[in-house]
Amino acid sequence: MQFFGALTALVTPFKNGAVDEAAYREFIEFQISEGIHGLVPCGTTGESATLSHEEHERVIEICIDQVKGRVPVLAGAGSNNTIEAIRLTRFAKKAGADGALLITPYYNKPTQEGLYRHFKAIAEAVDMPLVPYNVPGRTGTNLLPATLSRLAHDFPNIVGVKEATGDMSQCSLIMEQCPKGFSLLSGDDFTALPLMSIGGSGVISVTSNIVPGKVAAMYNAFAKGDIATAMGIHHDLFVLHQAMFMESNPIPVKTALALMGRMTGEMRLPLCPLTDEHLERLKGVLASKGLLA
Repeated sequence: MQFFGALTALVTPFKNGAVDEAAYREFIEFQISEGIHGLVPCGTTGESATLSHEEHERVIEICIDQVKGRVPVLAGAGSNNTIEAIRLTRFAKKAGADGALLITPYYNKPTQEGLYRHFKAIAEAVDMPLVPYNVPGRTGTNLLPATLSRLAHDFPNIVGVKEATGDMSQCSLIMEQCPKGFSLLSGDDFTALPLMSIGGSGVISVTSNIVPGKVAAMYNAFAKGDIATAMGIHHDLFVLHQAMFMESNPIPVKTALALMGRMTGEMRLPLCPLTDEHLERLKGVLASKGLLA
């Protein structure tokens, strides 16, 4: 199994409109010191949609340089433009990433055959571990189990999927139809433990930005067969999961990290600050968990 455990979908810190490299490096050290199993730069949570190509590449470079091989780096490299996705994936390989996370094409709304051909083109162009990311709520497209299974059997470098449908039936079919050792990663903190119970290999987490140790501990407990402990951590984290999605991700998590004193909390339009009501609610949740600076 190529990717497993708790992997953080890293936020990208900004300061005065630019990537805050110092804060990013410190944040990566915090994640590793807390026992996180892997890091995912330049995903949705990292505001990849508003990064320039130069910034996107630099954020991946910083992450790989700071990690220095201590945990796997699964670099966000997807696009709804297949040629651009190939370019970004080639860069991720050249920079030394352990794999590339590839969003299903958004807005275009390709057919299942179009999805197959998109990922086929990337898999043939770049020989590195690839993980499609299926999140129909953001893309308007659902990568179905039969298509994913076809890809995984045809291209050995397609090694897993980040699944954010929340559909346990769909996830069960993925486990049934994909090759042995295929990594089924939850892309939704709420379903991380349920997904592991049907054979999932971990989670690419938003909540682990603020409590990496606890999300990692949930996976560790489950992997050891200590289901009671894993379940207890799941329930303890649930209020944080809810808070992280009270508005569009990454608005709440970035605000939480600012309240914890880890970065500025600056975002790029079209994202904007939390409403006053949600800000007060977030402060209350963080205070209840002892997380306020």
